[in-house]
Amino acid sequence: MIILLKGKLVRLREYRQSDVELAYKYMNDPEVLLNLGNGIPYPMILEKEQEWFDSQIKSKDTYSFAIESLEDGIYIGGCGINWYDWKNGTAEIGIFIGNQQFREKGYGTDAMKVLIDFIFNQTNINRIQLSTYSFNERAYKTYLKCGFKEEGRLRQRIFRNGKYHDEILMGLLREEYNKFF
Repeated sequence: MIILLKGKLVRLREYRQSDVELAYKYMNDPEVLLNLGNGIPYPMILEKEQEWFDSQIKSKDTYSFAIESLEDGIYIGGCGINWYDWKNGTAEIGIFIGNQQFREKGYGTDAMKVLIDFIFNQTNINRIQLSTYSFNERAYKTYLKCGFKEEGRLRQRIFRNGKYHDEILMGLLREEYNKFF
């Protein structure tokens, strides 16, 4: 079954084999490398991206979506539920916009809103959480626009570009979503 979730600027769709090479390129974009994880920002190899894609086909534990521009159908990034706890109604999500020409134009915010809407209207999740880093101001502002609240900070949690930075923990409850949207 192909799931199409549509916003004002993007659609969230299934990943396709044809996305793997672009995903590999996006994951090696310096901004994505520095912002996406807390490990050493080391380049991804194509075989690892293919392994990730293959694992998504078999996985029942994650929900990953390709983000596609509505205007021209270009694959621009990805988002999804990285893990969930059905018993306690919690999910952790993530997003990246890999195509530089689509950054700072509202595509990430639109994709987040579509993903949040999917979670709260199609699952029994009560709480969505995520984290970002204090140097990633664009992501932080996007999450606030989508209704997330800062819940805490892990001080000097990540070392990037010669300095230590905080990891910011954020959350959004179903009741807040219902008031916000």
